[in-house]
Amino acid sequence: MTASDKPGAIVAPDSAKVLHAFGEEVTIHLDRERTGGKLTMWTEITPPGGGPPPHYHLNDDETFHVIEGRVSFLLDDKWHEVGPGGAAFMPRGVVHTFKNVGDRLSRMLLITTPSGFEKFFARCAAGFAKVGGPDMS
Repeated sequence: MTASDKPGAIVAPDSAKVLHAFGEEVTIHLDRERTGGKLTMWTEITPPGGGPPPHYHLNDDETFHVIEGRVSFLLDDKWHEVGPGGAAFMPRGVVHTFKNVGDRLSRMLLITTPSGFEKFFARCAAGFAKVGGPDMS
């Protein structure tokens, strides 16, 4: 067995970064800095009816694990509802989205490979936090 040239990472709950944008709450557990650029892992809380517009990623694959709530995923022009314990994988270049179709908050664990999502979402959160910034709550 060979040792990795990257250090491991242990993240305590109180050291995760919490961001708010698009009506979502995102808690970044692992980021580029902690994983050597390998992945970003976060928990996402989405209000009922919430979710992004259809989109695709040029550089990252995205994996979803539903922890709480009812989430519907758009893939290949079809919606697929997933409850707690279900998962979805959206490879780069594939148009997709998700929507909380329940009447309570949904909670998912997401991973993108490679890392980078955290920078995008932090920039968005900064824009939403500005006076006069968008309000999607």
